[in-house]
Amino acid sequence: MHMTEGKISRQLVTYSIPLILGNLFQLTYNTLDSIIVGRFIGKEALAAVGATAPIANILILGISGICIGASVIMSEFFGAKDYKMLKKEMATTSVFGLFFSLVLTLIGVITARPFLELFNTPAEILDMATTYLRIIYLGIPFTYFYNSIAAALKSIGDSKTPLKFLAFAATLNAVLDLIFIGGLNFGIVCSATTTVIAEAVSALLCVAYVYKKIPILQVRYSEFRIDRALLKKTLGYGSITALQQSCQPIGKLLIQGAVNLHGVDMIAAFNAVSRIDDFAFTPQQSVSHGITTFVAQNRGAKKYNRILNGFKNGMVIEVIYWMLICATVLLLKEPIMRMFVTEEGSGDIIALGSQYLGLMAFFYILPAFTNGVQGFFRGMGNMNLTLIGTLIQTSLRVVFTYLLSPTLGINGIAYSCVIGWTAMLIFAAPFYLKFRNQYKLYR
Repeated sequence: MHMTEGKISRQLVTYSIPLILGNLFQLTYNTLDSIIVGRFIGKEALAAVGATAPIANILILGISGICIGASVIMSEFFGAKDYKMLKKEMATTSVFGLFFSLVLTLIGVITARPFLELFNTPAEILDMATTYLRIIYLGIPFTYFYNSIAAALKSIGDSKTPLKFLAFAATLNAVLDLIFIGGLNFGIVCSATTTVIAEAVSALLCVAYVYKKIPILQVRYSEFRIDRALLKKTLGYGSITALQQSCQPIGKLLIQGAVNLHGVDMIAAFNAVSRIDDFAFTPQQSVSHGITTFVAQNRGAKKYNRILNGFKNGMVIEVIYWMLICATVLLLKEPIMRMFVTEEGSGDIIALGSQYLGLMAFFYILPAFTNGVQGFFRGMGNMNLTLIGTLIQTSLRVVFTYLLSPTLGINGIAYSCVIGWTAMLIFAAPFYLKFRNQYKLYR
């Protein structure tokens, strides 16, 4: 899909909806996985999965950052109709990614237990969490290749195909979980293994599709080589985006350290509400990626007059989604929490989660704005601003979590989010105004 001409609102909606649906499929699976683990294995297993999530996400979102950086470059080439350079970027990203993902896998497996110990993981769930995390890390190469090919498809305006493959893989994952955990009582090792299997399937489906249907992305064996200039540019964009993406799980990991001090019930409650947070944040990030692709394509085509209107349309979509998620969470916060645990002995978990969600429903409007602005900056090629803004937000969130949670409990975590997001918007506003005036986007 070329976004350099045509009706802007329709293009953004058409592009963003598959991204949102794809992420909702993934989030639904992640939530279902937690529900299955919590109800069929126990609250200790639910806490173990929750304790591993921030650590696993550091590497996984780092990979996502590299792929987003490459996607911005490919969007520019596609907007400029330079398909030769688009294919070179695809080859460079693939060769680099193979070695990069294998190194990350090795690092993750070796450091899994030390990191869990470093962040105060309770002894009663440490062994379980270590095993789960190491298996998840074995799927990193598959995660990289799915994300890189999906990013390439999205850069040329195809956000529907990655959705189809992700939906299939998530469904497969959920079915395997229900059979082996819910039906056969296999335990937490099976939960991690089925996740890796689903990641492998989604990666293989993407590769097969590109080589059957998308000639401009088909790289022949002899063309698989690294273009040094493109690699430098990719790492320039991608490393900053990877750092920015990794800041979020690093911050969450530090927050998890504070949560772990409050015991298993607090850990389990925080794991559950984090899944619901993701239903707010991830679709907002999907719209942000739509803004990025739109801005990057139009920047490549030098159509600066379309960019501001695209940004405004994207922000309208962000606000509409916030209204939907806010109403849903407010109305269903307690039933949502009851899905994660059985009633017996879990009253505190349900109460803690319901308190948190009742506050956060209103606060979700803030990341709608921060994600939209960051999507604009990425599309304009200024990754430094996204990194600095995220560092400000994450640092304040961590600091205020440790200051507020001892007295306010889980509500202190919610208030710390508000402080971080507000500071991020205050930082970003003048830079957005500068970009608007510099490129005369008001015309």
